Amino acid sequence: MANGALADALRGAAGRDNVLTEAADRWTYGYDNSRQQALPAAVIFATDAEQVAAVVSVCNERGTPLTARGWGSGTTGATVPSEGGVVLSFERMDAILRTDPANRLMVVQPGVTNQAVQTAAAEHGFFWPPDPTSAAFCSVGGNLAYNSAGPRAVKYGTPRENTLGLRAVTGDASAIRTGVHTTKGVVGYDLTRLIIGSEGTLALTTEATLKLTPVPQARRTMRGVYADMGAAARAVSAIMAQPVVPSTLEFIDGKAIEMIRSHSQADLPEGAGAMLMIAVDGAEACLDQAAAAVSEAARVDGCMGLDMARSHAEVQALWATRKALSPALRQVAPKKINEDVAVPVSRMPELVEGLQGLAHRYGITIVNFGHAGNGNIHVNLLVDPDDPAQMAAAEPCLEAVFDLVLSLEGTLSGEHGIGLVKRAFVAREIEPATLALMRRLKQQFDPNGILNPGKGFPEAG
Repeated sequence: MANGALADALRGAAGRDNVLTEAADRWTYGYDNSRQQALPAAVIFATDAEQVAAVVSVCNERGTPLTARGWGSGTTGATVPSEGGVVLSFERMDAILRTDPANRLMVVQPGVTNQAVQTAAAEHGFFWPPDPTSAAFCSVGGNLAYNSAGPRAVKYGTPRENTLGLRAVTGDASAIRTGVHTTKGVVGYDLTRLIIGSEGTLALTTEATLKLTPVPQARRTMRGVYADMGAAARAVSAIMAQPVVPSTLEFIDGKAIEMIRSHSQADLPEGAGAMLMIAVDGAEACLDQAAAAVSEAARVDGCMGLDMARSHAEVQALWATRKALSPALRQVAPKKINEDVAVPVSRMPELVEGLQGLAHRYGITIVNFGHAGNGNIHVNLLVDPDDPAQMAAAEPCLEAVFDLVLSLEGTLSGEHGIGLVKRAFVAREIEPATLALMRRLKQQFDPNGILNPGKGFPEAG
């Protein structure tokens, strides 16, 4: 619990009604969707930019760690207050401040949910492209902190490509504005893209200007079934090598299909080794031609069938498979290790083949699915916590997965971030000189190291 002087200073900065100090209240804000948890000394509810700056100033003067938090849906422990201190929750800063259809932008506070943004944009015929699976309850601030994207990123990009500017508070309590309100602008450094994806270690976002995209006129949805994962991976490479970019290209492997078959009523073909969920969108007049081009690319050797949905009900039926996957995995393996690696699309066949080899070598079931159009695959190690042999093999298997990904010119995280759970592996991907530069950048934004300490970087050697 915060000592008396700190608690009084925080109440003065944030307002008495915005400060929690009772242990039972603080525990609620000490964990996210990872298996990590820690007890903060106090919880503050952010209400506006001036109050955020005042809270940061108090923490900066006292050297108190400060961890920003949206709705806690992250999976890497990035919002866990691992070094104690203060959790600053943005859940009450959830307003849409301005919608400007003429300029295709929306200005929001960080606590607004992704779904609320989509709903408000849709009223004007627009959408914000980032669409993580947790859209109904994840915050835009969290999307920005992790650069979380979702299935549409294959065509429309991530938050970095869909955010025009930010207002934020740095670790020394300076209020800054980054970016522009236009789609072009090269005055100064691109601090917007630097802050996005930094997991609250550089600055705390208090306002975001989002770039909106018109809702496409029409959409076509297909499901490709393949004899094995290698064939599906080759199909992904072929699809992404032709001119029509799909709006969605999702991948599900054979083991995942069998799990879904056992735990849902989804209509699944027998003998499927892998599936692709494919969508194209655009103007109605040219969409059939676009869908035909993607379909032709998808029919590689090993394709067992390609179904086109012709109605809304058929679209829902095709996506029932994908929606059934996460509940099935939670039921089968509540202790699964879930990684979100990414490789260049052309290297996906090698990744898939390598993962099959690792599953055999370590005796661990590995289930793969994810955003194939970006080469962003969710690799799930299903380990039994009651099996000592599997538990002993889990860590070396995970390390081998990361080694495989890096050997294919990939990255350890496509959208979940680093947080606590991956920080020990970061030095495998980022060379020492680059890490040193990143540490110096961190010091410029946060000279006393109070913002989300212990996250993102490996411990200094």
